[in-house]
Amino acid sequence: MTSLTRIALNPHNRAVRADLADIDSLHKTLMRLASDHNSPTPRAAAGLLFRTESGPDPTLLVQTAHVPDLTALPADYGTARTVDLTPLLNSLTPGRTVRYRITAAPTVARSAGNPNRHPVTGKRRGKITHLTGDDAITWWQTRAQTVGLQPITVSGLPKPFPRTQVTRTSPHFILTQFDGIARITDPTLLTHALTTGIGKAKSYGAGLLSLALT
Repeated sequence: MTSLTRIALNPHNRAVRADLADIDSLHKTLMRLASDHNSPTPRAAAGLLFRTESGPDPTLLVQTAHVPDLTALPADYGTARTVDLTPLLNSLTPGRTVRYRITAAPTVARSAGNPNRHPVTGKRRGKITHLTGDDAITWWQTRAQTVGLQPITVSGLPKPFPRTQVTRTSPHFILTQFDGIARITDPTLLTHALTTGIGKAKSYGAGLLSLALT
């Protein structure tokens, strides 16, 4: 059962303040909800996706492939409500319109001038470039169609990638929040995208696609 938990965070809690200031800290906290830490990919095995919601009150959306044990979170972390997403997934039909929201990390591999070829495919290895502005919106419009959505309207706003400690090896992503209305074209592809996430940086607050039926 895929579950979505909305947590109204306690802004006075020390752990909450630390998590909102550092995406690595938030990821570690939420990994307490992962049921299979022996898996080579525990986040994916748990179906863990999350997104911080902007607004006057800090809110966190957490999706898991099981009903999360919220007692694993720090004491007084916030007030949580969990819902089963099965009814939503079962209601996805071709041609239906939905409102959507996703925070994603738009990137493209640009290989021009790269002399190195992949040892298996023979293709030139591309340099990962982060996309912003209109390029990011174009990325989402294209990516959405590959996961069973035809965007009708799109807006994009940059989102922070909070870090308190940055090292030379720390991955960094430029995040964009996309909102709008779309038409469902392929429920099977869309269900897979909803349950597994979209794009890169899923461990850093990206990839969680939320839908609301219109």
